[in-house]
Amino acid sequence: MQTLDNTLPLLRVQGVGKRYGERVVLQEASFELWPGEVMAVVGESGSGKTTLLNAIAARSRPDNGLVEFLSREGKLQDIYAMSEAQQRLLARTDWGFVHQNPADGLRMDVSAGANVGERLMGLGQRHYGQLRNTAQDWLQRVEIDAARIDDAPRTFSGGMRQRLQIARNLVTHPRLVFMDEPTSGLDVSVQARLLDMLRQLTRQMQLAVVIVTHDLAVARLLAHRMIVMQRGKVVEAGLTDQLLDDPQHPYTQLLVSSVLQP
Repeated sequence: MQTLDNTLPLLRVQGVGKRYGERVVLQEASFELWPGEVMAVVGESGSGKTTLLNAIAARSRPDNGLVEFLSREGKLQDIYAMSEAQQRLLARTDWGFVHQNPADGLRMDVSAGANVGERLMGLGQRHYGQLRNTAQDWLQRVEIDAARIDDAPRTFSGGMRQRLQIARNLVTHPRLVFMDEPTSGLDVSVQARLLDMLRQLTRQMQLAVVIVTHDLAVARLLAHRMIVMQRGKVVEAGLTDQLLDDPQHPYTQLLVSSVLQP
């Protein structure tokens, strides 16, 4: 098995920008993400978090800048120099994308098992028994009763749908997962359970994750590093605990103080 060059990041983002007409929504965003690292992108609504996520996940081409991903051959590749077919293969294998609304990442009228197995079938697996066994295993790993394997996601609660979407993404053992506000809209107790599960899975699978969140508690629990965005710019970046315990930029200080206020 060929080993990757551990001197290279898994993802390199350089000077990425995006505008809609005259409005600049993302300016010169740059960072590197390493294998097994979780990075949180935080900021208030409209700060450019989701625009950045879509740009680096090949979902919306930026107007300028470079996004490179470390291939299994050990080379950084420009994802926007890839063909659409190559991008789709990357999205089915080495990448995952967890949507804020799980209905956007699931097929709501087919069974839970089919939702998990579909990504494996996209890679050529066809043995029904193996697909079903793998789906049952993953349902259990995300704390869904395996007896629900033939039930459609539309019969699930919001928290169960989100856990199913996570299983659907992780079944192919991706190296990088993008998450867009995965706990938003869930009850506090459901959020806590989901976050605990995510923390365990990211550690067990050594997943690299870019997670967009407005919730600093989510960032502290899950992320090794954090970048703070304001009006489309990265205004501060560093280790999560360091930024939250000793923020330097006035905007980061404002975010942290707003959480601490009773």
